[in-house]
Formats: sequence, C-alpha cells, structure tokens
Amino acid sequence: MKKMKKYRKIVSLCLLIPLVLSSCNNKDKNDSKNDNKNEPVTVTLWHYYNGVQLTTFDRYVKEFNETVGLQEGIVVEAFSKNTVSNLAESVIMAVNDEPGADNPPDIFATYSETAYILDQKGVLADLGQYFTEAELDEYVDGYISEGMFGDDGELKIFPTAKSTELMMLNATEWEKFSRSCNLTVDDMKTWEGLCEVARIYYDYTDALTPEVKNDGKAFFGRDSVANYMVVGAAQLGNEFITVDSEGTTLKIDKGTIRRLWDCYYVPYVSGYFTAQGRYRSDDIKTGEIVAMVCSTTGAAYFPSEVTINDDYTYPVENLILPVPNFMGTSSYLVQQGAGMSVIKSDERTQQASAIFLKWFTEEERNIEFSLDSGYMPVKKSANDFEKILSKCSEDEQSTLMRSVRTAVEGINSAVLYSAEPFDNSATLRSCLESYIQETAEETFEIVKNETESGASREEVLAVYTGDEAFDEWFEIFKEKIEKAVYGK
Repeated sequence: MKKMKKYRKIVSLCLLIPLVLSSCNNKDKNDSKNDNKNEPVTVTLWHYYNGVQLTTFDRYVKEFNETVGLQEGIVVEAFSKNTVSNLAESVIMAVNDEPGADNPPDIFATYSETAYILDQKGVLADLGQYFTEAELDEYVDGYISEGMFGDDGELKIFPTAKSTELMMLNATEWEKFSRSCNLTVDDMKTWEGLCEVARIYYDYTDALTPEVKNDGKAFFGRDSVANYMVVGAAQLGNEFITVDSEGTTLKIDKGTIRRLWDCYYVPYVSGYFTAQGRYRSDDIKTGEIVAMVCSTTGAAYFPSEVTINDDYTYPVENLILPVPNFMGTSSYLVQQGAGMSVIKSDERTQQASAIFLKWFTEEERNIEFSLDSGYMPVKKSANDFEKILSKCSEDEQSTLMRSVRTAVEGINSAVLYSAEPFDNSATLRSCLESYIQETAEETFEIVKNETESGASREEVLAVYTGDEAFDEWFEIFKEKIEKAVYGK
C-alpha cells in the first residue's frame, strides 16, 4: 500500500505537469490561489461505503477529479475499508505506525468515538480554519457542534451525510387493530402512549384465541436501545455524560432511569415489546411486531410482505411516523452518521482536503448523494422536502420520500442530540444497550415460565416490574455504568 501510494503520487504529478507548464506564462506571482494550482497534491480518503453508497461516492470522486480537482491540482483517491469497525481499526493502526499498517489517509470517515481517540493523540487538523463563519452557518447547527472538540471548539469532524430515526408500522395490521380498539396514531406520540397501545394490542391478540391463555403478541421493537437510553436521558434533562475542561462527569439520576425502565424494560418483560431477529425489520417481516423505530438509512428495509410461521404470507403497506417523545418534554431526535476528519499534514494537503469536503457538501450534490445512499443532507437549505423532491424521480408517496419528509420535519423542529465523546464512550454505549436489553429478555423468560406453570400473570408481573424489582435492577445498573465510564 505504501509503495502504491508513492507510485500514484508520481503518476498524478506526471499527469499534471502539462497543466502546470501551460499556465506558467500567465501566472500572477501575487495570486496564492494560482500558486496552489502549480503544486499538485494527491489526497487519500478512507471510508466504509459499500453497494449503492460505494458506487455513488466513487462517481462523485471521479467528477471532482475531472473538474475542481483538475483546476486546483488535487487528485482524490478513495478506498473502502468495508465496515465502520474495520475503518476505525485501520486508521488507528496507521496513526500508531503499527507493523503491517498502511500509511495514514489524509481524510477518513469517522464517528465521534474514533475521532476523539485520535484527537487525544493530536493528529487531527482543525477544519474550521478553512471555512468562514458564514460558510459554517450554512450547515445544520447540531452537525457542526458535534464535530467541535476541546475548549477552543476546533472543528475536527466535518459533516457530510447524517441520519436520524423514524417510527414505521405495518399499516395493514395497524388499520385493523386501531379500528377495532378505537385508536389513532396520536395515541403513540409519547413513549408512555406507545406502551399503552402495546398493552392494548397484547390484550387484543390474546383475546383472538380465548382457548389459549396469555398468548398475546408484542407490538413494538427498536433497533438501537442505546439511542433510546442516551437520547431519552438527555430529553428528560439528565444526560449521562458531560465533558468539560475539568474532565468527564457521569450523572445517573434515579428518577430518569425509572422512566426509561418503565417505557422499555417493563413493556418488554410484559410481552408488549420484543426483539427476535437481527433487526426489527426482520421482526416486522415475520409478524413478530407491528411497529418499530429504525434509522432513516434502515427505512428502505421495511418489508413489502409479512410471512407468518413460514406458511402464510400477505402484502403490507407501511406507515411512517415521528419517533415518540417522553410526556411533557421537548422533541428530541438522535443525530447519527459518520462525518469526515482530516489528518494533520502539510498546509497544502489539509487545504486540498477542505476543498473536496466543501465541494462534496454543496447543496445539490449533497441532496443527490443523500437520496442515493439513504442519508440526510447536512446543509440547512438542503433540508427542504420540496427541494429534495424536485431532485428525485421517486413518487412523493414512495417509502423513501415519505421517510425523507418525516425526517426533514423532525430535523427542522426537534433538538438534535449526540452524546459528547470521551475515553470510554463506546464502552458506556455498549453497557447502556446490553444491560437493559439482556435483563429484560431474561426476566421475560422468567415471567413466561412462571405463568405457564400456573401462576397468575398479574401477580408475577407485579413482582418483576414493581418498585423493589426496579431498586434491585438500578443498583446493578449504576455499578455497571460507573465501571464502564471510570474503568473500576
């Protein structure tokens, strides 16, 4: 890889020599921009795109190299590392100059956890110096603030494509159920309301087979329980982590955790929520659930038909709604999706990297990439549904466009939240997800076994979802979270 990189730079230089020579006679010695044109540079970029995303991104890299890149003396070479985890590992190995590692890239796609680790090593360039305040103000505020690290607010992650979450329903099943039980989608605007709807659905499906007791079906599941925990805590006014010049502070508010527990653990244990397949779209497809929360990039995987017990299949329509909020709170949405960071190098390479990122996120181009790849555009002006619709051949009522409309409306009205990175960000996130999910699954099985053995369902649930059960659960939760954050 190192030899190939050197070779490509030589080739790029040779290709650009005629351009340099032809412009020498007209060169303005006081024009620094022209000076840059005469200093050809190759910029390597690592990302994790695959499939349609990879094809689309490669097309834009080619377009840049043949237009702005040719004019400015910049050649971008992009390489896919296939997955986010492989990309993060490769970048860290390269920066650490580990045996067998490639040379570090100039630009790489990254989430905040990886960027934070690398920023602690002092290897990330401040991209803010290459953009005016007016230019940065064109981007969604939350996307820019997420990429700012340190007390000085240096821009270490540049937003290129983002995603958030949606709630999607099997509209075919929902219509039948809601009509029978006199419900509307407004009943699911809050997590508390969704839990009640899920309880009603359990009772509704249980009553369909009166000869079998306690065989009601789950109504809801979500892909990222960590997002629920992190965003929910912030929405309730008690985010888990704050990071400032004095360090990292962990806050575990018992009242906040109780509300999170009541609106996920309790309905899961009660059989109203579930998670069976790898993704909740898998559970929709097999009829395990009716509703799910997924990322905007995952909306495309909502099935067009449901198969029950491998022998009965029926077509379904979908319904797309905003993610519920906790009762009495402002609307919050997770903001997620990797941005791009630049490794510190020489001024020309850093500037060339910024030129590419600025070009790539120009409004029309960013809208087109977002539509092709399932992400959301990053500029304020681009988050306009009518403008997006005009750039797309899709019908306005397609799943894609209805997803985009709901996401755009949320992005433009909700508080966009992303947790601040710190040394053990990934460990904390994993712990938040795994503990509540695993304990909910374990307790659900206990409740199921006891009721199947003849115990009263109401009495069993009262034991496992009551105050004493929460207090016991909370003490272990607190201990695990403290260990995840502080490592002891």
